[in-house]
Amino acid sequence: MVGFAPLTSRGSQQYRALTVPELTQQMWDAKNMMCAADPRHGRYLTASAMFRGKMSTKEVDEQMINVQNKNSSYFVEWIPNNVKSSVCDIPPRGLSMASTFIGNSTSIQEMFRRVSEQFTAMFRRKAFLHWYTGEGMDEMEFTEAESNMNDLVSEYQQYQDATADEEEYEDEEEVHDE
Repeated sequence: MVGFAPLTSRGSQQYRALTVPELTQQMWDAKNMMCAADPRHGRYLTASAMFRGKMSTKEVDEQMINVQNKNSSYFVEWIPNNVKSSVCDIPPRGLSMASTFIGNSTSIQEMFRRVSEQFTAMFRRKAFLHWYTGEGMDEMEFTEAESNMNDLVSEYQQYQDATADEEEYEDEEEVHDE
């Protein structure tokens, strides 16, 4: 999932004070994500935030730690230090500061499910299929792609439900099996 802040019109920028806390809050907001999936319906496996403009690295680090501490239930506990941040002191053109967010969240499975359901409905009717088979694709390739998508959704669901305790238990089982 990708996010960006500030997402405001050029005309209203002069009325908004851009600060690191404001950028951080906007960047993690579901409304600023560039895909139709709500991160509050999943858990972050990893995330990266890139800040641009003149700002304190210490303040950025503090804000990122605050976000993790306040929203710890939205982060998997079995991947330590799973949020990284960086600061580039050159702001983007037309802004004094900005931030870009890239996160690997299990909530992306919402979008994958939606795409899969729409694909399945069209594939059952063989809608538009002739365009692809006419260019040399085989129907089996579509079935395989559908299966891969379903596997991906299942894998994300598995990661969402996983806990650190399960990881330790699996490690112990491997030791006993050897």
